[in-house]
Amino acid sequence: MTRRLLEIAANSLPSALAAQEGGADRIELCENLGDGGCTPSYGTIALARERLRIPLYVLIRPRAGDFLYDALEREVMLRDIESCVRLGCDGVVIGALADDGSVDTAVCGELISAAGALGITFHRAFDVARDQVQALEAVIALGCERVLTSGAQSTAPEGADTIAALVRQADQRIRVMAGAGISEDNLAELVTRSGADEFHASAKVLLDSRMRHVSLGIVGLDARWLQSDADRVRVLRAELDAA
Repeated sequence: MTRRLLEIAANSLPSALAAQEGGADRIELCENLGDGGCTPSYGTIALARERLRIPLYVLIRPRAGDFLYDALEREVMLRDIESCVRLGCDGVVIGALADDGSVDTAVCGELISAAGALGITFHRAFDVARDQVQALEAVIALGCERVLTSGAQSTAPEGADTIAALVRQADQRIRVMAGAGISEDNLAELVTRSGADEFHASAKVLLDSRMRHVSLGIVGLDARWLQSDADRVRVLRAELDAA
């Protein structure tokens, strides 16, 4: 049986290192997870590449919101991909839609071309495409390695049946990676129902500030932050091995 893979969406360098410590197979490096993730800083990517021993994929998304990008945003994404190539990343995570909700194959093709030999994951723009059956064929035609999907639902457990249908449609032409809302409580059932062999989670915990006598609430900020946790990653890895 093929070993099931665990990818961790790491929102910082500490998250990426914790994921590696916990036994993750691959990192999707990003920031701003609360808005679905955006491209991390150059420094974060560079240090992650230096310190990670597992494959590093970088999310290429210039902003929160939709996936229809103008010329300036496309240029930003191309520059970010060029940086990933220079830094020796293993892959990038991309996605763009046209104004009618179809996969924008022209923009995606341009991004893929810039990535050269890097691996390509198509991200959850797929889940908001107009038609997932058609979108999957478009992503396959682009030559992507995998597509990340929640089955066009808020979470992968909710979309498990659709994910299973996409796995059947893919018929080994592309890897279908289930992601969104995955936890220790639902992973085992998701493995069974979805038929996927790659899974994407953040395994995050809420950390408290170590500063004393600070109240960021005065300026409308929260002193706490989310970070991937090595122990939670270990639990997910163990569940995949046992499933």
